[in-house]
Amino acid sequence: MAKVGIVMGSDSDMPIMAQAADFLDKMGIDYEMTIISAHREPDIFFNYAKSAEEKGFKVIIAGAGKAAHLPGMCAALFPMPVIGIPMKTSDLGGVDSLYSIVQMPSGIPVATVAINGGKNAGILAAKILATSDPELLAKLKAYSEEMKNEVAGKDEKLQKLGHKEYLAQK
Repeated sequence: MAKVGIVMGSDSDMPIMAQAADFLDKMGIDYEMTIISAHREPDIFFNYAKSAEEKGFKVIIAGAGKAAHLPGMCAALFPMPVIGIPMKTSDLGGVDSLYSIVQMPSGIPVATVAINGGKNAGILAAKILATSDPELLAKLKAYSEEMKNEVAGKDEKLQKLGHKEYLAQK
């Protein structure tokens, strides 16, 4: 079965990266989660990225803050899709991370989700894998239907109660 690599530069990124893992769990997708610093452990990082294909990874989700080199370096070494999650930072609110990940040179793309967009990274990884997995595609369609029904239910409640009572119940 296809696997997803989830890699982060620090355990402080874990709450956001766990959102990706939780969605992959919901879809029944195998993954391996790892903490590796591209700057502090370059030898370990290079081994991870170069061996990811032989481990069966089809997508890597990489989260990083500040200089945020981890996703780009994964993309430089791993021949399949890499999804970058820019982490919110205390210094610049994550814009530094976003720019670092999204501004990759030509030939080394990193699909980039929103700052702290862990769940969307998991969803995007599932969508990539679903291009060759009809069962997974069916699960994603069901998930989309659940979201649609949830929104319709909220609107139905709003129409019944009006906005003041709706907000009072939240």
